[in-house]
Amino acid sequence: MPKILLIEDDISFCKLLEKFLVKKAYEVTIAFSAAEARLAIKKESFDLILTDLRLPDSDGIGLMSEFKTAYPEIPVILMTGYSDVNTAVKAIKNGAADYISKPFNPDEVLLVITNALKSSETEEEIPVKEKKSVKKQTANTENEFVKGISVASKKLLDHIHLVSPTDMSVLIIGESGTGKEIIAKSIHQQSLRKNNNFIAVDCGAIPKELAASEFFGHLKGSFTGAISDKMGYFEAANGGTLFLDEIGNLSYENQIQLLRALQERKIKPVGSNKEINVDIRIITATNEDLREAVKNGDFREDLYHRINEFSIQSPSLKDRDEDLMVFADYFLEKANQQLNKDIIGFSPEVVTIFQNYNWPGNLRELQNCVKRATLLTQGDFIKSDVLPVEFFQIQKQQTNNGDFSLSENEKEAIIHALSKAQNNKSEAAKLLKITRKTLYNKLKHYNID
Repeated sequence: MPKILLIEDDISFCKLLEKFLVKKAYEVTIAFSAAEARLAIKKESFDLILTDLRLPDSDGIGLMSEFKTAYPEIPVILMTGYSDVNTAVKAIKNGAADYISKPFNPDEVLLVITNALKSSETEEEIPVKEKKSVKKQTANTENEFVKGISVASKKLLDHIHLVSPTDMSVLIIGESGTGKEIIAKSIHQQSLRKNNNFIAVDCGAIPKELAASEFFGHLKGSFTGAISDKMGYFEAANGGTLFLDEIGNLSYENQIQLLRALQERKIKPVGSNKEINVDIRIITATNEDLREAVKNGDFREDLYHRINEFSIQSPSLKDRDEDLMVFADYFLEKANQQLNKDIIGFSPEVVTIFQNYNWPGNLRELQNCVKRATLLTQGDFIKSDVLPVEFFQIQKQQTNNGDFSLSENEKEAIIHALSKAQNNKSEAAKLLKITRKTLYNKLKHYNID
């Protein structure tokens, strides 16, 4: 299987091209910057390098020359969004095997790659079943923690790595649908308790009359309906981790019972006089402001401090724009596996629609949307006609502000954003709600330095 190093900082385009090449029996390693590419090529060998002309930390032609000097046997294909003959000539003179202008069609990509590889080893034929198994490896874990590339995601990952090896109680705070349980499972899987049980409890689904029985268990006949002995969540999690989701929904009486168990690390099943020692780690989650609940007398302050030895913020999808297509791609892989489909990726129109949508349901809404679209899609790419109607009824609120709208006075909006971002193009692109690649194109179009 020919191995390709794909260097491209436009995440959505890069992932789309990666999926297409994997389906065509190529093994692809992606790098979003020149620095990542340099590390990748030191770790493994490649049959071909496919690099963009404009990268955030390097010029594509310079990087190509660098690679050709160190690895003269590897053919390099240069991609660019600018159809500039002079650039093409310069690339070929500097050793490029070929040059391709974006946008390009799939057949053109395959032709250019095939021609570039002709001088190296003959392309290996990979059975269809093997190709599909390679794709499915990325989504074979139901609760795999997906590492984002945004600042918020990197901070989240750092906090998880810091607190996981400890036995500290962790409070995860975030909006509904942001993946708080996935964070809790990731902490458990990286802890010293990983070989023991992880028990997840939805506190909002437990009637206050049954909470003691659910948490601590009960003996047969201890109350009406107790037809047999029952083990509670605390005992089931003994030696492992107990995750209490939406802990703010517990009644005040249940909070007292929980606090006593956490302080003494002992429980007493309902109807029993015998105490049971438990060794558990507590991780809790909430979408409420528990500090405000403490002030209002709805949540016990001593319990709040007991569960909040370390807090982690679970960022909303709005706070991690750069991760949107990373998660969409992951959910597509899961949907492909679950529905026995083989969809390559998302059309450019759908990517734009996704980027302009508010995602009030966060990751849960994104996952449901992608799974539904995967089921309805008949071709290789998910298109706008299979998206829910709400995507066409709700426009991103930012476009109503006018501050950075690109619909009118585009050049002025770009200049305004660059000024506000102190000429930081990455920050300006975020303000404009466009990719860095799109911003570079517009800067060239309007001759903005």
